[in-house]
Amino acid sequence: MTLLSLAILFPLAAAAVILASGGRGGVSRAVFLGAAALEVLLAAVMWAGYRDPGPGRLAYEEQLRWIPNVGSTYHVGTDGLSLPLISLTAVIFLACAVYDWGARDRPGPRAALFLFLEATSVGLFAAQDLILFFLFFDLSIVGMYFIIAGWGHGDRARSALKFFLYTFLGSLALLLGFVGLYLASAPHTFDIPELLRAQPLRGNPAGLWVLAAVVVGLAIKTPTVPFHTWLPPAHTDAPSTGSAVLAGILLKMGTYGFVRIAMPLLPDAWRAWTPVLIAVGVVSVLYGALVALAQSDLKRMIAYTSVNHMGYIILALAAAGAGGGQAARETAVTGAVTQMVSHGLITGALFLLAGVLHSRAGTYDMGAFGGLAAPAPRYAAFFAVAAFASLGLPGFSGFIAEFQIFAGSIGAAPLTALALPGILITAALFLRALQRVFTGETRGKSPSVTDLRPAEALSSGGLLVLSVLVGLVPVPLLDVIAPAAASLVSLLGG
Repeated sequence: MTLLSLAILFPLAAAAVILASGGRGGVSRAVFLGAAALEVLLAAVMWAGYRDPGPGRLAYEEQLRWIPNVGSTYHVGTDGLSLPLISLTAVIFLACAVYDWGARDRPGPRAALFLFLEATSVGLFAAQDLILFFLFFDLSIVGMYFIIAGWGHGDRARSALKFFLYTFLGSLALLLGFVGLYLASAPHTFDIPELLRAQPLRGNPAGLWVLAAVVVGLAIKTPTVPFHTWLPPAHTDAPSTGSAVLAGILLKMGTYGFVRIAMPLLPDAWRAWTPVLIAVGVVSVLYGALVALAQSDLKRMIAYTSVNHMGYIILALAAAGAGGGQAARETAVTGAVTQMVSHGLITGALFLLAGVLHSRAGTYDMGAFGGLAAPAPRYAAFFAVAAFASLGLPGFSGFIAEFQIFAGSIGAAPLTALALPGILITAALFLRALQRVFTGETRGKSPSVTDLRPAEALSSGGLLVLSVLVGLVPVPLLDVIAPAAASLVSLLGG
């Protein structure tokens, strides 16, 4: 068993231990925290031992017989596109375990569900078989549905149902695309490396329709405009740790699917769809920022910034198929993967901090607060740092990601410059939120808000420290991503 398989199976074993113990609070919290910490250790060991395997090759690879009659195997492995996201998954779940240390509402089932979600997330980023990818993709939907429905607030049942139906519809479209790839291959297979070598739909007009099914399925999960409407209510009504996982990890399953499946397996169709994808990226960037600017609910505002930030990723990946210089396209893809990591760290921290506000005052309404910096100075400082990180200020990971995205995208497809105002609008909406909630006379519910507790500060602060480290010393991350990005761009051709 490789370290990668151990990283997939260990959270499931920890979840089973929690359920076998009867879900007692102290045991559940300790097992969740210990398992999440060990998962970070496993990710660190994999990162330390990682060497770029070269084009079309994988590190920590393992392949076992699974469903032989349809050519599907348990095939896992990692490269520069997946290892950063596996590491991000481990970090986000550890932050959630720390944040939830004081949870009192059915802590056993809650911890077991989060560990189940961690296993499915690592499994998806490691999967090298389309059916295995689809399995983890669907199981993540089930896990998050129960998190929202069981531990959310507000109209949680409706929000959970909307999330499930929307994303499950996307998974059906995705399955249809996978079947198209399977039927086009000879011999039939769901193995991603084999499909990569065979390119069964290269030069075939049917590839356009197969890609359309794959793109719709992944776009709903990402989500992009116009498939984003499930996201704001799901975030608003989810518990804070649920929102951190949803934004930090589950949304990346969609964008990761683009770089792992859609682009390399259907390069001709991807290039043909480039104008549409660029338009979707530009609209998502601008629409997400403008709608976020109009929000009075803090959590909905952060949710719409996710539409904006995911739009940057789509923009960069679309530009990589638009032709132009090889170096510019490689920079765009590297920026897109860096943005996946950066968004997970920063938005995860923002949602944890938004949860602090709700736990103290029972509302996310920014109009209910004012002058919060006086009674909660540490909370104000953490939120300000997270806000500046999210708007792409130099010194944070967001700047490294967005600079590469626009430098590469504009170099490959100058029309992508239309999305640049999204950065300005994002800055405006965060500065407006900081002014409304934290400055001025202390009023409304602000006097009753106590400052950050140690677990809250450690969980959100840890994510922000990592964002700063990536922003100041990006080389370790970029050295892993860049070779894989170069291989992906060479597959696209053009």
